[in-house]
Amino acid sequence: MRILLVEDEAAIAGTVLYALREEGYEATHCLTAGEALEQAATSGFDLAILDVGLPDLGGFALCRRLREHRDLPVIFLTARQDEADRILGFELGADDYVPKPFSPRELVARVRAVLRRAQAGATGQTAAAADFSHDADGMRIRYRGRLLELTRYEYGLLAALLARPGAVLSRAQLMDRVWGDALESGDRTIDTHVKTLRAKLHAIDPEAEPIRTHRGLGYSLAVD
Repeated sequence: MRILLVEDEAAIAGTVLYALREEGYEATHCLTAGEALEQAATSGFDLAILDVGLPDLGGFALCRRLREHRDLPVIFLTARQDEADRILGFELGADDYVPKPFSPRELVARVRAVLRRAQAGATGQTAAAADFSHDADGMRIRYRGRLLELTRYEYGLLAALLARPGAVLSRAQLMDRVWGDALESGDRTIDTHVKTLRAKLHAIDPEAEPIRTHRGLGYSLAVD
């Protein structure tokens, strides 16, 4: 697994690189966002660890640039403690958000967890995802062997969650991926479609809750 670390504080970068390499990861360190974009253009990374406060381009903006061509898992590092900053990170699709100071060993554990979720999303082998069968070409989804009768937006919503089991997708992300330029907008649109989608899943299994709500953040597909 190849990890991209973008951190302008040499002391922090050194301890993180050591911890990652001790766990067998191939880690590449960049001091600036510009250098990171050059590395990403020629190398395939499995995960990026981004400092929010970079000198040339902020970590949030760098995340957007790195994800222009692929859905790269991202962990943000930051000295900022504000809830608004954490929420912004998650709304950008952060897979985790680690405040400074932190333990390098804990960071490596978080890296392992994010990579596990990303791999599970690619193979569809999580417990919840295994209950679904997704025919992307036919735009059909089966749940526990039964075909779901979905509207266009219900299908898009569930397909987006199935693409990344365990990852929290914010309402803004879901609006962008599912609704695009549609005139409908706002949290109420997302919440209403989640409610109707859950009703259809409950009709098949009243006890199961495959769609999880993360208050103030968004929704995810359960992985357990």
